[in-house]
Amino acid sequence: MQPFKPYSLNLKGQLVTIDRPWVMGIVNVTPDSFYSGSRVADEQSLIERVQTMLAEGADVIDVGACSTRPGSESVDATGEMERLEWALAAIRRAAPDAIVSVDTYRAEVARRCVEQWGADIINDISGGTLDEAMFSTVASLRVPYVLMHMRGTPETMAGLTDYDNVAADVLEWMARRIDELRQLGVADVIADPGFGFAKTMEQNYELLMRLEAFHALNAPLLVGVSRKRMIYTPLACDADHALNGTTVVNTVALMQGTHFLRVHDVRAAAEAVKLTTQMRQSITSMTK
Repeated sequence: MQPFKPYSLNLKGQLVTIDRPWVMGIVNVTPDSFYSGSRVADEQSLIERVQTMLAEGADVIDVGACSTRPGSESVDATGEMERLEWALAAIRRAAPDAIVSVDTYRAEVARRCVEQWGADIINDISGGTLDEAMFSTVASLRVPYVLMHMRGTPETMAGLTDYDNVAADVLEWMARRIDELRQLGVADVIADPGFGFAKTMEQNYELLMRLEAFHALNAPLLVGVSRKRMIYTPLACDADHALNGTTVVNTVALMQGTHFLRVHDVRAAAEAVKLTTQMRQSITSMTK
């Protein structure tokens, strides 16, 4: 079992220590995200979902307003910001102290969310490849940035899975991008290998079993596998019935020292964190 390495994040001038895995709860203010259980359509349902997730143990609320699944309805920057404006305002009224991340690949959306609507973290599924202004924008905003690996776009990524060695290639790409960010002054980078994005089923599981290698990036590691195809296809079910499989995969990730789980189901993830943390503590006690 991989030892857990603590990290610190600067959240609006407050230094916060990640001394155990954090749970990031997903909220989508979109009509077409792949898992219907994550969608909210109005302020009251949003507030109820956020309050439930916080009560169940969410450390971060991750808000998305532009679905990136293949075949999803396209929304431009203006439409994305219209959705985020009311959603972030509602969250801040209901849970003013909550840590909020915004799932966007657009620099102008990221800036507006941080400067005007109180977002704490930017979560970019494209790792800066879909908007060349993203890195400089995050550097000027001085907020933590989730760098995720992806090739192409959500529409083209399924055909871009030709790797010499998927874990080594993804690791090398992330190391180069993190170096670029740090040279720009971005101190807090969170590394997400991008499960399900430009990876085949086999490649997803190869990445999962080689997660320990990603600690070489010297950055907190985020894993987002919740209810994805890599889980429900082998189980011959659908996203609605993939919670148990998600918990299994999340537990494998936690045992390899993962720092963040991005999930639709907070309670199950928080319980996995508690039990793997207990296991890690017991192993430490046994070796003293």
